[in-house]
Amino acid sequence: QVQLAESGGGLVQAGGSLTLSCVASGSISSTDVMGWYRQAPGKQRDLVAAMSGGGITTYADSVKGRFTISRDNAKNTVYLQMNSLKPEDTAVYYCKLVNTRSGRVYAYWGQGTQVTVSS
Repeated sequence: QVQLAESGGGLVQAGGSLTLSCVASGSISSTDVMGWYRQAPGKQRDLVAAMSGGGITTYADSVKGRFTISRDNAKNTVYLQMNSLKPEDTAVYYCKLVNTRSGRVYAYWGQGTQVTVSS
């Protein structure tokens, strides 16, 4: 079992910055894939950024050049540095961890943290 706890959300003006953190606990491995998704009201949950255990990253086109994902395996933590925030970045941000154990793939979600960007 894995538990994920996000923090760092809040209210920020357009152009500002926020850093989200997600601490994982439980059966964790440095090879697990960790990432961030977001869901705005009335919309589906979409990938924002993800990082493999080997450090390979992927970003949504809408955040490239503005957001940076990083992880500290010693702390079982993944971060999302968000710069140049826009009102359209307003959403609940969720941390996700995907691992493979005994040939089976498992996915875990955090409870989400609200990010609100005012214009």
